[in-house]
Amino acid sequence: MKRYGLDGRRAIITGAASGIGLAATTRLRDEGCRVLAVDLQPTPLDGIEVLVQDVAAPEAAARIVAEAESRLGGLDILFNNAGVSAFMELEGHSDDLWDRNLAVNVTALFRLSRAAAPLLKQSPAGRIINTGSVMSSFGAAGMVAYAASKHAVLGVTKALAAELGPAGITVNAIQPGAILTGITGPTFEQMPEFRTYWENKAALRRIGRPEEIASVVAFLCSDDASFVSGHGILIDGGAVQQA
Repeated sequence: MKRYGLDGRRAIITGAASGIGLAATTRLRDEGCRVLAVDLQPTPLDGIEVLVQDVAAPEAAARIVAEAESRLGGLDILFNNAGVSAFMELEGHSDDLWDRNLAVNVTALFRLSRAAAPLLKQSPAGRIINTGSVMSSFGAAGMVAYAASKHAVLGVTKALAAELGPAGITVNAIQPGAILTGITGPTFEQMPEFRTYWENKAALRRIGRPEEIASVVAFLCSDDASFVSGHGILIDGGAVQQA
């Protein structure tokens, strides 16, 4: 069932093959959007244009935006969702892991936003949505690279909101808490104490679902959110306020 008037709007979604990205891709398609789904892996979904691409590659942003213009005829929504994460304690932390976190989570987001801006300025309802994290607001042991990158996402979001606002483009970040996905699921199974920690940390005492994040993404794409910009929106079941 369509809740928002998104018929005919054109969207790029990165990290679209699984988890939050897949849920958002499906939701925006069902809301009437034409979607270019970008991921390292193919995304076989009806009604979805697919582009296999590493977003961190130097030429990725130009290629993705060119494909969107060619296939969709323009652009209204950019959802910078692709991301990586890994646990590594400071002593022995590799430069490669640090560099990959910043490359995917921040640099790719910056480049794609820069490349997409001219098309978004032509839209009457331009939207950029970035995937941050609860760790855009705090840190955790062993997560220095991830926390640094997600803090940067929130900073970039606020700066772009200020710069692109005069063109009518809203820029926001979502900050998911612990969400059950194909990536986190095996970790929760192998480390049940980790799942219990996040369940207890959330005021709602449970793990979130990708579809619950996709609902907020759909709202931010809609005219109902036309005056919402420059914010990091926590979608964490009340976890951060419990800290």
